[in-house]
Amino acid sequence: MSKKNTDNIIQMDFSEEMRNSFRDYAMSVIVSRALPDVRDGLKPVQRRILFSMLELGLNPDKPHRKSARIVGDTMGKYHPHGDTSIYDSLVHMSEDYSLMLPLVDGHGNFGSIDGDGAAAMRYTEARLSPAATSLLGNLDKGLVDFQPNFDDSEREPVVLPAMIPNLLINGTTGIAVGMSTNIPPHNPKEVIDGVIAYIDNPNITTKTLMKHIPAPDFPTGGTIINQEEMSKIYETGEGRVRIRSKIELEKGTAGRTNIIITEIPYTVAGNKTKLVEDLATLLNEKTFEEMHDVRDESSKDGIRIVIEVKKDRDIDNLLNGLYKRSSLEDTYSARLLAIKDNQPIIFNLKSMIGEFVDFQKELYTKEYEHLLERAEKRLEVVDGLIKATDLIDLIIEILRGSKSVKQAKDCLINGITKDIKFKSKESEKIASTLNFTERQADAILSMQLSKLIGLEIIKLKEEGQSLETSIEEYKNILSNDKELYKVIKNRLREYRKQFNRPRMTKLTNVETEDYVVEIIEEDLYVLIDKFGYVKSIDEASYSRTAEESLNEYDHIIEMKNTDKLCCFTAEGNLYQVKAEDIPKVRVRDKGVLIQTLCDIDQESIISYMSFEELFESQLFFATEKGYVKLVSGIEFETNRTKLLATRLADGDKLVGVTTLSASNILAGDFKVIMLTDQGLSLGFPLEEVSEQKRNSRGVKGISLEKDDFVVYSTAVEPKTDVFIYDDKEYNARKVRNRKRAAKGHNANLDLDEDED
Repeated sequence: MSKKNTDNIIQMDFSEEMRNSFRDYAMSVIVSRALPDVRDGLKPVQRRILFSMLELGLNPDKPHRKSARIVGDTMGKYHPHGDTSIYDSLVHMSEDYSLMLPLVDGHGNFGSIDGDGAAAMRYTEARLSPAATSLLGNLDKGLVDFQPNFDDSEREPVVLPAMIPNLLINGTTGIAVGMSTNIPPHNPKEVIDGVIAYIDNPNITTKTLMKHIPAPDFPTGGTIINQEEMSKIYETGEGRVRIRSKIELEKGTAGRTNIIITEIPYTVAGNKTKLVEDLATLLNEKTFEEMHDVRDESSKDGIRIVIEVKKDRDIDNLLNGLYKRSSLEDTYSARLLAIKDNQPIIFNLKSMIGEFVDFQKELYTKEYEHLLERAEKRLEVVDGLIKATDLIDLIIEILRGSKSVKQAKDCLINGITKDIKFKSKESEKIASTLNFTERQADAILSMQLSKLIGLEIIKLKEEGQSLETSIEEYKNILSNDKELYKVIKNRLREYRKQFNRPRMTKLTNVETEDYVVEIIEEDLYVLIDKFGYVKSIDEASYSRTAEESLNEYDHIIEMKNTDKLCCFTAEGNLYQVKAEDIPKVRVRDKGVLIQTLCDIDQESIISYMSFEELFESQLFFATEKGYVKLVSGIEFETNRTKLLATRLADGDKLVGVTTLSASNILAGDFKVIMLTDQGLSLGFPLEEVSEQKRNSRGVKGISLEKDDFVVYSTAVEPKTDVFIYDDKEYNARKVRNRKRAAKGHNANLDLDEDED
């Protein structure tokens, strides 16, 4: 490559350039697309739609216009990002189940709370709603700045002159790059009362503000069940709002009770059909046996979802389950994030209201400056007209004697009489003293002769007096913040009266309760084979099963269906499986691996028993390193699925867990047998083993040689002749009795051929 071609190459770090480019893109999405302005509560696309509708003259008292026209104007003039996003925003601003005060009055199929989509934009029509006028009403007064559009062919407002706290009233949702906003809607009256309270006392606390704004108010109603957590949300700007459906109970047919859902969580608004489908799925899958039927009887009069409940069932328990497994209870994740000075900021309740109040002060100041300027200009004209009526003969003489309008105007303003024909020198002399302003001169030159009527002159004088009073009032308001805020509060009270509506969402505090499965107690048998496959069969099936068929199972445990299967592992843990979770199948079915039911990960199960057996017993533990102990079964009472059964030394393992009754312990003549890997054995009285806590290591049961370890241990009755280890029978009487912690004895424990 020649030097000439390389002169224009700019060397830069690739990663740094990517970071800068992504940052610019992210900020563009954040500021220009996804997040609302804290002042008017609108995203750019929403603001542009409303402005386009205003330009089209679509005021609330005017006919609706095709949505396609609105979308086309918005996209062509201000928002070149595709018609789909524009129309979706237009539809959203018309949804009375999404906004407390819809900004668009839609005509036609704009979708429904069920989840039905809106018709194509060519079929629907729209106009501004009354609430929208509170955001757009003063655009002609120069209260906000305008900026060029994307191609510099039009001008659009940077922000709308919102006179109501739209951001809090209607809320918003938006996802930007690396951040999101989720501001819930609030009751208009409550929010305006909160704003007025802030104006009266800018040092007001969030706690005091919450006397006026206690919580969000959703247009879909429902009940907020964690009212006590609202203070955290309003203090920090983040938190979770738990919402429940409104429930009523009715008597059904055949002794059944009907659960009637009349209000749904705000999070389900626009997707009610999915809620009904989910309830139907719970019914079809028999998740809740109490449910008999589900149907949607909603109409234009409101929501009505019916759940029929079987006769004599616990309604409250069923509702607890439905709240857990369906959207009858849902969570709204609040995040009060908005744009201020082109920067995304998380606000709390007080700071968000403070930003609105500051914006109102700016707007009203500009409004009254505008009114003052207009009044002063009009007073100037009125004073000129009144003065002109006193000199009307002279003015007529000037007009008749002038060759042009400019000549006459110069005379009125500057007293220039040159080349004007007067009837007398006296008239010319007086004319030379005239000093009307340019605005007064223009008004005089365009004045109608009807203004010379006496009554009209009186009206002018009265108007002049009224203007002087207004100017004094405007100056007083502009020079006194107290008076300015009084005007703001009075206007807010008017909006409060206009948009007043009762609170839709009730407030309470409710503790979440678990669903309790109604189980009819019955006997069953749990079968476990040598590969760890487990299943359960009922008592009748067990009694019909041939003995040879049962021989293939290493463990057969009789228990209740309300009981739990306890699994001890060599690693010293106890895993518990509810009997109801064990597949109830036919005898010839394989079952499932026990590991899939209790999440045992690479651990070896050494013992199985029912919890009822465990709870009523003393447990004898023995480890590879020769430690033993007794533990009461009561120690293992827990709802946890995994529990530390015993504390093990490093490298130690559990080799045996034996259940003993209280009578066994009290008898005092039970014998402990311990076998080691090197063929040594030891026996000692069970009474030498003390009862200890579950998390203890135990006491020394046998002294081991180097590299030797315990492979088997149990506790047997004194009359026991045979014990089984590794599927082989051994002579219990040949195990030599010594003291606990003694060394093992090398003895042949095989059964003699002539022994019974």
